[in-house]
Amino acid sequence: MFTGIITGTGHITAVQPLGESATHGKRLSIAPPPGYLDDVGLGDSIALNGACMTVTHINAEHSAFSVDISAESLTKTTGLDAPGPINLEKALRANDRLGGHLVSGHVDGIGTVTHFAQVGESWELRVLAPQDLARFLATKGSITVNGVSLTVNRVADVPNGCEVSINLIPHTVQNTALGHLRSGSRVNLEIDLIARYCERMLHLEHRESSGTTG
Repeated sequence: MFTGIITGTGHITAVQPLGESATHGKRLSIAPPPGYLDDVGLGDSIALNGACMTVTHINAEHSAFSVDISAESLTKTTGLDAPGPINLEKALRANDRLGGHLVSGHVDGIGTVTHFAQVGESWELRVLAPQDLARFLATKGSITVNGVSLTVNRVADVPNGCEVSINLIPHTVQNTALGHLRSGSRVNLEIDLIARYCERMLHLEHRESSGTTG
C-alpha cells in the first residue's frame, strides 16, 4: 500500500530482457537518490511510476537496485520498458502519515497528456483517461498519475475518453518526474480506491433492485 507521496526520483539505467519471447518480462536496474536504499531490503515493495514492484537485487556499492517486471505488467503500464527518469515511493508503514490518499500500486489504465503548461507560479496538467475510467473521476476527487497523488480540478467527458485537469505546484514539478512530461506523453493512472468500491456497491444494488443475478 502507498500514499502517492513520492519519496524520491530515480533513473532506470538499464533494461535487460528475461527471455527471448514476448512472454518473458524484463529486469530493470534503477539508480535512486543517495541514501535511498539505507532502509530497503530484498523483497521490499517500491512503486515505480505508480506500479508496485518487488526489489530482487540491491547493489549497495553502486547505490542501485533491480526489479523483475512481468510481460503482463509491461502491457498494462508505460514508462517501465526503457531508460529514463522515474518516480519512486517506498511502501507505506503502519505508523506513517497518510499525506496523499490510499494507493494500491496497481495501474488501472494508461492516459495521454493533452496539455502541460505553466500558469502563474504553477502548472496545468491535462490528461486524457480511458473511457472505462470516466465513472471513477470527479472534480476534487483523487487520481494517481505516474505514482503521484493529485487532486482533479475539472473533468470533461469527451467522445474518446475523459479529460482531467490538474494543478501542479512548483514543489511537485521540482520533486517528481512529472516535470519531464510533454503533450503526448503516456502516463500510468490509478483511480481512487474508495471510488472503486463505491462503484461496485452501486452496481450490486442496481442488480438486486432490478432482480438480475447474472
